Amino acid sequence: MTTITKLDQFTSTLEDNRKMLAAFLRTRRESLDPQRLGLPRSGRRRTPGLRREEVALLADVGVTWYTWLEQGRDVNPSVSVMTAIANALQCSPVETRHLFILAGLSPAEIPASALCENLSPASRRLLDALMPNPACMQKPNFDILGYNHNFCLLMGVDLDAVPVDERNCIYQYLTDENWSRRLGDRELILPLFVGYFRAGMTEHRGDPRWEALLESFFSVSGEFKALWQQRYEVRGIENHLKQFTHPQIGTIQMQQTNWFSTPRDGARLLVYLPVDEEGERQLEQLSQFA
Repeated sequence: MTTITKLDQFTSTLEDNRKMLAAFLRTRRESLDPQRLGLPRSGRRRTPGLRREEVALLADVGVTWYTWLEQGRDVNPSVSVMTAIANALQCSPVETRHLFILAGLSPAEIPASALCENLSPASRRLLDALMPNPACMQKPNFDILGYNHNFCLLMGVDLDAVPVDERNCIYQYLTDENWSRRLGDRELILPLFVGYFRAGMTEHRGDPRWEALLESFFSVSGEFKALWQQRYEVRGIENHLKQFTHPQIGTIQMQQTNWFSTPRDGARLLVYLPVDEEGERQLEQLSQFA
């Protein structure tokens, strides 16, 4: 009777992963429309999607090497190369993580830029349709995926001019005076942010974006770092009344309402609604500060 050793099992797993990686790459490549990616027409295509040569060009890797990868050969791609291939194939964060695992790389090595999610056209239309009510979409780590014009007016920050990696509600609160002044009492607000982020961090320890955000919060705010190290409080996201201080309009009381796209790890839609006629009047005034 043949004895299967741990080495045999390990080798078999590696081979299976290479085969699954090859199959995924081919399927993903064939699903892409070359014209939508801005690639020129170059003769009649025998198969749908991109050619291997085009993926290699987009990822800046050798055609032969990429072909070996699609054939399931043992080529041991690096983090930078696998990231480039994921970008060339327009992979989502979930697909990028899948690629890294199949390639024998740690998901913790995925650059934060490769994990950025884009706002869908439908979500963009939803945010615009909610005008004049300020609204935004956030990830569980408080990264801002999208927003409408009145959300920027409410917070006093033109998010279009903010680098994508810095479009995070906590980071903006810690680094932008306009943003922090709009939210009022720092002794009340800052512990809330610490509690919110700690609650989420428990489930996402080791996630590169969460870890990078925590380090950035520490680097820009000694207060945040001190609260994180000295107090162990956790907070859950909930609907509540929220006050904003606008330099021209004064104090605006709004009802913050949250909707989640999925029960776990989904984007959160935040909408701020006036609670009375005075609030509606103030919202009309806000819209005039274009």
